[in-house]
Amino acid sequence: MTALHDCIFASVFPPPSEFDVPTPTATPILGSSGFGEPFSSQHTNTSQPGTETGAAEQIKWDRAWHTATTFLSLRDEPIHPEQDEETLKGRWIKSAEPETRQAFAYLLSESSRGWQIRRESNTDDLLRWYFEDVVLEHYVTNVLPSLIKILRRSQVPDALFEVVQRLHVVKLIYLHPLQNHVAQTLSNGGKTELASFETDLHGLFTHTLPRDQVVENLSGFLGQQSSLILNAVGKNGMQDVVSSVQAVRQRTLKLMQMLQSVGLGGYQAQRIFAEVMSDILTSHIKSTYAGVWTSPSNVVEQLRDWIENSFSRFVVEITPSMKTRNASGTDELIDVTHADVERWQDMGVNKLGALRTDELFNVIVEWDNGSQGAIEDLKSYVTTPSSRTYLTTTFSSVVSYRLLQPGASTTEILQVYISIIRAFTFLDPKGVLLDRVARPIRRYLRERDDTVTIVVGGLLADPEDESSAGDILLELAIEMNNNSTAKGEDDADDADLDYDDMNWMPDPVDAGPEYKKSKHSDVIGFLISLFESKDVFVKEFQNVLGERLLKKEYEFDREIRVLELLKLRFGEAALQACEVMLRDILDSRRVDTFIHKDEGLDLNDEAAPELHTRILSHLFWPSLHSETFFIPPEVEYLQSRYSTGFESLKQSRKLTWLHALGQVTVTLDLEDRTVTEEVQTWQASVIYAFQPTASEDPSTAITRTFDDLVETLQMTDSLLYNALTFWIGKLVLKQTSTSPPTYTVLESLSDEDAAHPGTKSAAIAAAAETATSAAAPAVLSEHEVAQEKMKVYWQYVVGMLTNGGPMPLQQVVMMLKLTVPGGFPFGNEELKDYLEEQVRSGKLDFAGGVYRIKH
Repeated sequence: MTALHDCIFASVFPPPSEFDVPTPTATPILGSSGFGEPFSSQHTNTSQPGTETGAAEQIKWDRAWHTATTFLSLRDEPIHPEQDEETLKGRWIKSAEPETRQAFAYLLSESSRGWQIRRESNTDDLLRWYFEDVVLEHYVTNVLPSLIKILRRSQVPDALFEVVQRLHVVKLIYLHPLQNHVAQTLSNGGKTELASFETDLHGLFTHTLPRDQVVENLSGFLGQQSSLILNAVGKNGMQDVVSSVQAVRQRTLKLMQMLQSVGLGGYQAQRIFAEVMSDILTSHIKSTYAGVWTSPSNVVEQLRDWIENSFSRFVVEITPSMKTRNASGTDELIDVTHADVERWQDMGVNKLGALRTDELFNVIVEWDNGSQGAIEDLKSYVTTPSSRTYLTTTFSSVVSYRLLQPGASTTEILQVYISIIRAFTFLDPKGVLLDRVARPIRRYLRERDDTVTIVVGGLLADPEDESSAGDILLELAIEMNNNSTAKGEDDADDADLDYDDMNWMPDPVDAGPEYKKSKHSDVIGFLISLFESKDVFVKEFQNVLGERLLKKEYEFDREIRVLELLKLRFGEAALQACEVMLRDILDSRRVDTFIHKDEGLDLNDEAAPELHTRILSHLFWPSLHSETFFIPPEVEYLQSRYSTGFESLKQSRKLTWLHALGQVTVTLDLEDRTVTEEVQTWQASVIYAFQPTASEDPSTAITRTFDDLVETLQMTDSLLYNALTFWIGKLVLKQTSTSPPTYTVLESLSDEDAAHPGTKSAAIAAAAETATSAAAPAVLSEHEVAQEKMKVYWQYVVGMLTNGGPMPLQQVVMMLKLTVPGGFPFGNEELKDYLEEQVRSGKLDFAGGVYRIKH
């Protein structure tokens, strides 16, 4: 028992020996006693020599552990990578003494007794202890705060470069003792243990640095450096020989390699690099090709060449530094193939297509100024159903926001629509894309009242007449000159049945169920087909044609040309009335010449008026103004003789004179001047009324009151006021009194009243007012026609309200439908508008929902 007691005591208080016994950093492996066993019985053998051997091994283990951990411990201070290499080595790199190498071999070598004793213990793993107790504590305490401070101090991308440099130095310092002293004692040179330690160290760096800051700095750095490198590359793909660009390239490669070496590369760096390169591609396309719309366009070819020779080469240089590790622990390299380059080229074409889609509205507005190149670029983009849908959806929303607004005039909308037709026909000849984007535009144009009028006016306009600018759609006139032929509707209907057409193609796969290829591929056909019923267009064309025929004097070549083209589209039956109207004007010349010769109206008397007429077949013409008033007796005499000559020529026909539609050339001989004007007939009649009568002194200024003129001429107030205002504007008349309104001939402009500034100002104002009212249209508008017809039924309304008393609107309508022969053709709203006009004019009263005669 004495020997056992001494052994136990020596294990706790070892006696002096030939070497110092260090203070153990770990509790010796004494084990624990089993139940009912004496203390330390687990390690007590029946023979005393074995027990003495275990205690000695424990002492040796403790000494070796103390020596190894003392060598592996780090200074409790930050690492300063900016110091020179010698300074860093002096402070952080230790040389291993033989005792240290022996301690590592004893603790880690599989052949040592110490390793065999402790191989089942996780708490005495020297490599784990070095990472968790030394590296982790030193990194969190002395390294990480400075790294975070650098990342957050500014948004400069160079901050990441500094952080990566520090991490690279820190990693070398942490790995140095393992690579140079520990690895030799491990099996297979410690490759497995070092790889595991390096993986843990990379995980420590990755999970402790603020991810958002790292991503932001890496994105900024790559974006800045990549832009500098790629912008220095010419269109032929050859890099400019500039030393600064080479330095930028080397700096970028160095950062990516260091990122990989400290564990910040891999999938995260690949994802960030992919996003940056996508942004670089987008930025390059916008900065280089935005607004470049010239034709022919080689933008797509230039872009593909740039991606292949510049963009792809830069990616190939960078990707080897971004390795990833698979499940088996081996590194995987990114292999850039030709298929990858083709995908990047397709991606660039898609980005270019998105840019052109955003610019498409401006491209169409500038279509006539040479922007066809942008549409050529879009042809390479709209090759898939998704891209075609994106283009039409985006463009339709832009059109709705920028064009289809109340502030845009109908002429402007039609001008843009014409450019849309041309552009989309060039982009997609099958018409699927045009069918999609045109529907909301066509629907909006149908809701505007003046659409048909502007279209017809554009067809009949003279493109060489500069005075036609403004609200006239000259594009249609130009298009009419360019299209000498047009396909008829019947031919278009049979287009799909032409079995000899070797260029026939089926409908596109993305055509909707309601898709129907337009019968007309030209602009005029699209505009004429705006309205589902051709009667609307033909009726408006008849009104505009009648207006032009009555105002033009000589040539009607353009009207004949337009009429012939429309006959090809709509058929001769639909335009029979227009053809009769044109024939009336042309025949009137021949008839007028014959009557003048037959009746002897071509007199040589210069003082006698000269009369020429246009004879209209009233059944084929639209409703015309038929206001009546007294005309000068000399003209009335000529009309009587002209009627006699016409009846002798056309025995079954009779003339009805339309005084309001005539044109008169008037020459006025005043005291100090002669005035010659082309005026309307009622304006000529009014100024003729200022001729002195037999009872008036010609030497005095002739004066007429407004009421006298109304009684003399039997003219409506509106026409009389228009004529008086016109002559005041020409400084022929002046108003001398307002109660009653009195007008006097202005014989001399040297009169004191004429020289007064107020008189001239009044004349100028009157002329401005007359400018819009003097040129009254010859053809009645739809509203005027409705008003004329409603006057017929007004007497029925007066009789019903007089005999039946006050009535509501519904009862008035019902009574009219019962009493009017043939039925009442108007609806409730039209009759309501007419009755409200009578209320405003003072002929009716409306109260309590009923109408009554106002007494």
